[in-house]
Amino acid sequence: MSSSEAVALGTDPELESLPEPRRPWRRTTLFALGMVGTSALALMLSLGHEVTYALTDGQPLKLGELASFSPEGKHTNRWVQGRADLGTELAGYRRPLDPDRFRLAPVVGNPKLWVELREPSGSREEYFIPPSSFVGRLVPLQKSGLAYSQLRQALHDSGQPTPDEDAWVLSDGTSPQSYRWLFGVLGVLLAIAGFCTFGLYHLAGPVRRRARV
Repeated sequence: MSSSEAVALGTDPELESLPEPRRPWRRTTLFALGMVGTSALALMLSLGHEVTYALTDGQPLKLGELASFSPEGKHTNRWVQGRADLGTELAGYRRPLDPDRFRLAPVVGNPKLWVELREPSGSREEYFIPPSSFVGRLVPLQKSGLAYSQLRQALHDSGQPTPDEDAWVLSDGTSPQSYRWLFGVLGVLLAIAGFCTFGLYHLAGPVRRRARV
C-alpha cells in the first residue's frame, strides 16, 4: 500500500510500525476497577431484603397478640402490626451516626420474638416506658441484613440480654417508606459499577491509533 493510499484510508504506516506504548500501572488500575465494581455489586445484592421491604405497599399485616404468634417463613421481611407486653430485661445500644438510642426486649410469653424500640435522644432512661402496640418490619435475626449483622454478638460481649440464634425481631416504627432512601444508594452503587465496567472495557482493549491528517 502506498503512503497516499494509507493516508486516504486514515492510517499512517510510520505510526503503525511503532511498538506498543508502555502503559504503566495498567494492571493496578484494572485490579482497582474490578475490586470497586465487584464491591458495589456485592453491596447492592446485600441490600436486597431492605429494597424489597421498601417496595411494600398497602396496610401492615395484623398479627394480633404476639405472645401466641409463631412466625413462619412467609412472615419474613413483612410489615406487621401486633400487641404484646415486653419483658423487663431490656438491652440498649446505639448505631453509628444515629443520635437515638435503641432498646431490644423479648415478648412476654414468646421468647423467640423480640421487639426493637427507638428511644429519642434526650429522653431519660429511668422514665422510659415501652408501648404495648407495635408496627414495623419483622425479620429472623439471622436474615436481618446489615442492620443487625453484629447485634447479637455485641449484646453478648456487653453482658446484656441476648436473643437466641433462631429469634425473630420486630423493629417498631420502621415502615416501608422509611427505607426508600436506599433507592438513592442503589443509584450511586449502580453508577459506580457502570463506571468501573466502562473503564475495564476500554483499558482491557487494544490501543487505537489515529493518524493526524
